[in-house]
Amino acid sequence: MTDKPHDLSEWVEKRLPIVSSFRREYVDFAMPKNLNYLWNFGAFATVSLGMLLLSGIFLALNYTPTVSDAFSSIETMDRQVASGWLVRSIHMGGVSMLFAALYVHVARGLYYGSYKAPRELIWLTGLGLLLMVMITAFAGYILPWGQMSYWGATVVVNALNTVPLIGKALTSWLMGGEGLGNVALHRIYVLHFLTAFSIIGVVALHIATLHVAGSNNPTGIDPEPSDETVPFHPYYTSKDGLGLCFFLIVYAVIVFFAPDFLTLAENYVQANPLVTPQDITPEWYFAPFYAILRAVPSKLGGLILATGSIGVLFAVPWLDNSPVRSAQSRPLLRPALLMLFFSFVALGFAGMHPPAGGWLWLSRVAVFYWYLYFLILLPLQSRGETASSLGFAKEGGE
Repeated sequence: MTDKPHDLSEWVEKRLPIVSSFRREYVDFAMPKNLNYLWNFGAFATVSLGMLLLSGIFLALNYTPTVSDAFSSIETMDRQVASGWLVRSIHMGGVSMLFAALYVHVARGLYYGSYKAPRELIWLTGLGLLLMVMITAFAGYILPWGQMSYWGATVVVNALNTVPLIGKALTSWLMGGEGLGNVALHRIYVLHFLTAFSIIGVVALHIATLHVAGSNNPTGIDPEPSDETVPFHPYYTSKDGLGLCFFLIVYAVIVFFAPDFLTLAENYVQANPLVTPQDITPEWYFAPFYAILRAVPSKLGGLILATGSIGVLFAVPWLDNSPVRSAQSRPLLRPALLMLFFSFVALGFAGMHPPAGGWLWLSRVAVFYWYLYFLILLPLQSRGETASSLGFAKEGGE
């Protein structure tokens, strides 16, 4: 009798090796010894995503996707549904925490060259994940049907209308009509729900590519498996756990003490198509791209620049041909890359202010440098670099 559970586990393991696969990929998986806390932000993003999905299911049960009832259903959740305010605060705060984690995650990849061979697919799936999160977040931003929700969607619809030949037809097909109404809101609701759960598949693909190529590290040189690696558990489970404690503290502070700090007061007013806000301002995580959209007088030009600012990231593995991965070992590239990060932050501040005066010129300078870095500085810099010129005995890309 005592051997039966053991025999059963062996029988299952031979036919469906879940336990051994889990141990191989998440317990014994070799990780570089020298990873710093910037590598924790992938775990932070995963936890934020989980919180968003769980809270989103609750919100979906109480939401009504019609123009006449959407705003009131949100108010009902906040004021009448038991703990509805808490779940909605978790959801709203989770969006900000997820974007903060993702932006740091991407910045870390750029700084340490995590997009270089053999990790191009890790980079590409990660950017695909970022795009899906942005689409999901924008759809979710429209659902409360507040003033900023409605007029933010109107800005994007007007920008899409400027696309030659297909713009108006594409917008009409997506919205189900000429403007934002019940059909459009229902489709946006379905899109939000569908893409939110599709993200889980992309996360699984992203992790799978990581486990095939292995993790990068601050030096950019792949470690020797026997001497310079440690198993994922307990070393990095405990390190991620410690980082998550601090991350969840910040999350809790936002949820319980500052639930409205990262959103706009105007969105607590029901959408009115007849009253245009004095200044249409997005949430902070969309502000850099909104600043790019307004940086030029042409709506089509702004749309091209805004979409291109993300599109150029997909080409980075082929724009940077340096044999050395990490900017830590590239003294000429490092200040240029730090300026790129500063430009992104500057675009965020510019996007939260009216497009006039100094803020307009700041956004123009920042977007100019964004493209200058990726299309000119990075390729030119990488051409003049060799492993020997940077003091490496072996190439980081090998």
